[in-house]
Amino acid sequence: MLIKTRVFGEIEIDDTKIVTFENGIIGFPDLKKFTLLYDAEKTGGIKWLQSLDEPAFAMPVMDPLYVKESYNPVVEDELLKPLGEIKPDEILVLVTVTVPKDLKQMSVNLQAPLIINAENKTGCQIIVDNEGGEFPVKFMIHAILQEKKERAGE
Repeated sequence: MLIKTRVFGEIEIDDTKIVTFENGIIGFPDLKKFTLLYDAEKTGGIKWLQSLDEPAFAMPVMDPLYVKESYNPVVEDELLKPLGEIKPDEILVLVTVTVPKDLKQMSVNLQAPLIINAENKTGCQIIVDNEGGEFPVKFMIHAILQEKKERAGE
């Protein structure tokens, strides 16, 4: 399938790379078909959740464990029902990245992760219980990314 993207221009993707979010994602309930894109030459863990319904919509996402190794929210099974049967090694968890003009204010949303069943290519976005305040909507990551970059350069 040939798609137009905001970040990568016109590219070809395999139908097996399409992830369906039956309920859309928060703020965009009508966008249901996505693919995950990334630049293999760039590091830093940021990928793009590219909408196939709206070519201009691409959201930066990343593995939350890249910036918060202890990230492991308790999620009610009911919230994961749209994904079907999930095997632990077939689950992909991503969080959205906010990249403002001042990169020192870059953050991820630990409270509303995207959960993808890699086996059947279904996804959903959930809101995790944040009673203890350990999963903020704006978890600052610039310093963490800088530290990782410096360590990788050594």
